Amino acid sequence: MGASVVFETAVPQFFATSPRLLEELLALELETLGATEIAPTHAGVTFHGDLTTAYRVCLWSRIANRVLMPLAECVATDTDSLYEGVGTVPWREHIERGRTLAVDVTAIRSPIESTRFALFRAKDAIVDQLREGRGERPDVDTREPDVRVSVHLEDERAVVSLDLSGGSLHRRGYRLQGGEAPLKENLAAAMLLWAGWPEIAADGGAMLDPMCGSGTLCIEAALIAADVAPGLLRQRFGFVGWRQHRSAAWDKLLVEAKDRANAGTVRMPRICGFDANPDAVHNAIGNVERANLTGFVHIERRELASAEPLGKEDTGLVAVNPPYGERMGEASDLQSLYTALGGQLKRNFAGWQAVAIVADDDLGRRLGLQASRRMRVFNGKLPCRVLDLHIRTDQALSAGGEMLQNRLRKNFKHLSRWAKKNEVSCFRVYDADLPEYAAAIDRYEQFAVVQEYEPPKTIPPGKAARRLQDVIAVVPDVLGIEPANVIVKVRRRQRGTAQYGRLSQSHELVEVAEGQCRFLVNLRDYVDTGLFLDGRLIRRRIAELSLGRRFLNLFAYTGTATVYAARGGAVASTSVDLSSRYLRWARRNLELNGFGRRDHELIEADCGAFVAQCRDRYGLIYMDPPTFSRSKKLDEDLDIQRDHIAMIQGCLRLLTPDGVLLFSTHSRHFDLEVIEGADVQEITRQTVDEDFARGRAPHRCWQVSHRSLDRRLRAPAWERDS
Repeated sequence: MGASVVFETAVPQFFATSPRLLEELLALELETLGATEIAPTHAGVTFHGDLTTAYRVCLWSRIANRVLMPLAECVATDTDSLYEGVGTVPWREHIERGRTLAVDVTAIRSPIESTRFALFRAKDAIVDQLREGRGERPDVDTREPDVRVSVHLEDERAVVSLDLSGGSLHRRGYRLQGGEAPLKENLAAAMLLWAGWPEIAADGGAMLDPMCGSGTLCIEAALIAADVAPGLLRQRFGFVGWRQHRSAAWDKLLVEAKDRANAGTVRMPRICGFDANPDAVHNAIGNVERANLTGFVHIERRELASAEPLGKEDTGLVAVNPPYGERMGEASDLQSLYTALGGQLKRNFAGWQAVAIVADDDLGRRLGLQASRRMRVFNGKLPCRVLDLHIRTDQALSAGGEMLQNRLRKNFKHLSRWAKKNEVSCFRVYDADLPEYAAAIDRYEQFAVVQEYEPPKTIPPGKAARRLQDVIAVVPDVLGIEPANVIVKVRRRQRGTAQYGRLSQSHELVEVAEGQCRFLVNLRDYVDTGLFLDGRLIRRRIAELSLGRRFLNLFAYTGTATVYAARGGAVASTSVDLSSRYLRWARRNLELNGFGRRDHELIEADCGAFVAQCRDRYGLIYMDPPTFSRSKKLDEDLDIQRDHIAMIQGCLRLLTPDGVLLFSTHSRHFDLEVIEGADVQEITRQTVDEDFARGRAPHRCWQVSHRSLDRRLRAPAWERDS
């Protein structure tokens, strides 16, 4: 059962393992490294050559994981036969006295079910042989052994090999922290080689990664362009502790590699990496330093919307590994990011090549770029596609895009005149006016926010992506803003208890005007920006009703209504919200408008509990609750359809005899129930401004007071005068 075959040592056969599906690419690389009789197979490539060739592959291969030298092949139907077969190898010829040992076992369709037990038996076979011959056994070191043995079980056979690499070659030695979803170094190199980066670099082309993370693509691009052997930074190779190691041959290869690296860095092209995450930028800069590439690879913190070539004359390769939706969030939450990435490439990188790795074909189509080739790969266990993209300079609009452009231009011409007359600088320009282009487009002074409504499942993802690219293409020209200031989001239908979450982490606040008030808005990080544009006339009504009154703002959000109340002459205000972040934002809005802390209180609390416990009286209350709210801070969820009666009755208890409650909701299916003892007037039509008047009202609003109050006294001054 233990029959074995020992390969000839003069011309040994080797096996280079590779990431799955990269065997053919590795075979091409091995040919350039002097290997012969190259044969791709599952998860690797067999090749022939002398020992120097194997050393060269360890030092120079950018794709291989390991380089194995088979020593024996034997039958392995059970652990006893495996023990006997491993024992046929003359281990004293390979392991010197005092050296440490480790054994790795892999298996495919093996009758030996436990690889752990197989590992113990293979190790015992080596240790027992050496102990019988020398009277002592070698120590086992699973982390950094002098000699690492690989045993591969497949069907009923075992191949016993010496691991010349001594550990996976993708670990170059420069990366300590990889970020949230790191790209393995050899997969990054494979992407670049497949995309033709060596030829682009040789012609002087630049390389840029607009979402560089820990900088792996940039560093691998620099190593390729500068002809730096990826193994130069490694501290250990498996063959160094091997008894038959030929140090003179290895030293000669090292000298040659160092000479080539010194010559290669002289002709380095421009290589840049951007990322919006400061932690990622910090890690990338550290990795660049450890790779001895400081001064050759430029890393900086920059938002995707600002990504552009550092040299205006540059052309070259954009390489990018955008988030997949695995470990970093669901793929459905990344649609706007991919759309924005594709739009940015079209705007600023026309004529460049691009290579991107994606795990979701629908997200890949969101880029809006035609892939000339696709390569299947695995990033770890995750199946992915590498896309070879050409960023065309011709961006002719489709017939539908021209219709959209005409409609948007007509809307903007009318609304810009209206906005100027009414001191409105932030307004909605378009809201799914054409059913094929289901998006909302809001103008925030020098910015535009495009919110794509989630397309129905009957619309193919590719068609939806092309339509969104049409929207992105026409907005800058029609609205007269910079393309980098177009911000794209996806507004998804909220089902059940779902709530909108964070889209980005820019933390960028922009100051905008609304009449005499100034507000801070965050246009990138969330679906809602901090300023509900459709609530403009509600805020104006609050200002009209607030003179001489105490004002209570429930579900205060960013405090915009409180600013209007203060501007309108409220003697004091109380703003209540469960979010400390929103309250900090509200405080900044108040201070921006010159209102201090003395008369304007901010309270972090559940609004329902606050109303139940409050003993103060208010002349004006505004309540704009979410349709549904779930928070770890609450014992119970809020459902405004279920809870609105109790909330409104609680507010009536806090109203002064002549007080007014304004209640609004964005719930599309809300039904206001009868409020006993209250005078209720729906004022939705009076609170929908010109930019929201084209379709269905975006909200509903009611004015509520004690039944005895004269209706004329509750109206704002501008309504009483009319």
